[in-house]
Amino acid sequence: MIARTYSILVSVLLSLVFSHDAAAQSAPATYPSKPIRIIVPFSPGGPADMSARPIAQGLTESWGHQVIIDNRPGGSGNIGAELAAKSAPDGYTLMMTTPGIIAVNPSLYSKLPFDTLRDFAGVTNVVTTANIMVVHPSLPVKSVKDLIRIARERPGQLSYATSGNGSASHLGTEMFKSIAKVDIVHVPYKGAAPGITDLIGGHVHLMLIGMPVALPHVRSGKLKALGVATLKRSPAAPDVPTLSETGLPDFEVANWMGVVAPAKTPQGIVAKLSAEIHRILHKPDMKERLLAQGFEPVGNTPAEFDAYIRSEIAKWSKVVKQAGIKPD
Repeated sequence: MIARTYSILVSVLLSLVFSHDAAAQSAPATYPSKPIRIIVPFSPGGPADMSARPIAQGLTESWGHQVIIDNRPGGSGNIGAELAAKSAPDGYTLMMTTPGIIAVNPSLYSKLPFDTLRDFAGVTNVVTTANIMVVHPSLPVKSVKDLIRIARERPGQLSYATSGNGSASHLGTEMFKSIAKVDIVHVPYKGAAPGITDLIGGHVHLMLIGMPVALPHVRSGKLKALGVATLKRSPAAPDVPTLSETGLPDFEVANWMGVVAPAKTPQGIVAKLSAEIHRILHKPDMKERLLAQGFEPVGNTPAEFDAYIRSEIAKWSKVVKQAGIKPD
């Protein structure tokens, strides 16, 4: 009798567990039922903002509920990330992240108001993009070799803009400085847009930045492109050589943008968001639009993105340690 009662109890408990798992895997039929917010921890006009807006537009059109972009620049992305991490895990607050925020900052800062692995759930890696080295036209250089020569002739006199400490533009330029053996002063900004604005204005000399931000200014003649930081030339700028071609063998600094949600967001909601963003990214018109801007659509699964984030944390922690980079 006791054994039979125990068996029944175990069966009931197992059924409860399995029913809970099934519920967690499926999104509520009513989701979404109100506006969704995507926090972008940088100023408008940068790569993260530029990749978030077409996703917001696509989700709005798909689901009939407004998807709002909420720019929260500052603190190398940490201000916006803290806000996202502490938001309700209900699928109505998301964040467009970069490797700087979620993979570099944990190694760069001894104390953060969030924990990448504990406080965020990956939704999908949205796009990757090449970085491009651009300079103000007044700088008398035609190539990366010219830039290195002038930088060596004027140690500490040239300056470079970045979208913030720990950003791909920061780490990439520090890598460039180390390999080229040059001394160039770092000037961090609260995002790519204000940095490139000052570069166009002649307040700084150069910038290694995502192609979507730089290309319009290169095409208009406001900036001069010296090289792309990928091993192959970009289809968006086939006439611009790679930095590897111009004397820096195997130099590669790519950037990516992805959507994360607060931890404990129901798996079903995360899966629904991931699938719909993937569908939006690979619509022919959207794909063509992104490629023309210098973005390459990705759209992987939550599990794949979580694994990628872990690998990025391990990779960039080594770079930060080896380069001895500290917050300014």
